Amino acid sequence: MTATKGLNLYSRNQQLADSKLLEQYSSLVRRIAYHLLARLPSSVQRDDLLQSGSMGLIEASRNFDAEKGASFETFASIRIRGAMLDEVRRQDWVPRSVHRNNRRVSDAVRSVESRTGREAQDHEIAAEMGVSLEEYNQFLADTSGSRLFSFDELSSQENSAFELPDKNGAEPFAEVQESRFQESLANAISALPEREQMVLSLYYNEELNLKEIGAILSVSESRISQILSQAAARLRGRLADWKNV
Repeated sequence: MTATKGLNLYSRNQQLADSKLLEQYSSLVRRIAYHLLARLPSSVQRDDLLQSGSMGLIEASRNFDAEKGASFETFASIRIRGAMLDEVRRQDWVPRSVHRNNRRVSDAVRSVESRTGREAQDHEIAAEMGVSLEEYNQFLADTSGSRLFSFDELSSQENSAFELPDKNGAEPFAEVQESRFQESLANAISALPEREQMVLSLYYNEELNLKEIGAILSVSESRISQILSQAAARLRGRLADWKNV
């Protein structure tokens, strides 16, 4: 068999394996895609998420190491979701003004809490920014309506309030710092106001939508959206010491 024929045979076998893999785990890709779509603006297309998720699945199959203990479905789910989030970030539909105001809110939260030694209130954050309470609430609405907030995003380099070493890079202390960051994140979450902790838990752990959470807390969907955005801003502000560590 010539090298060319061998390469063609390998390519056909790989394509067949990929096709079987996509068929076997198509429901997993779709489930993750629809879960994310419920949290994203209508401008994000389902097919784009499904396509990027499928590529993530194939990548997962080629990098999976059964000896590390995790099941393939668990490993694949993480990579599929990561590939979808990468696609969302790549599209970056968010206006620069929203990024800018998002950073301003986080900076204001940090300033108020550093000065007072307690949780920053809405009106204090607005005053620190030099805007009205209505404008501040609009900043929160713009953020929640145009950007996906996830715990993954908190440690993303792009548009982040802080930076972490590349876990895949040569930095010898990268894994240690990543572990310490995760510990700091957990501590920051546990120090959030009780209502913000509850909304985060219901949204991310229980996977309830805004309407369902609003019904539980007897507030509107828009108020739940604001609480999520404010929790994100508070976490970014409190974790800002990780910038350029």
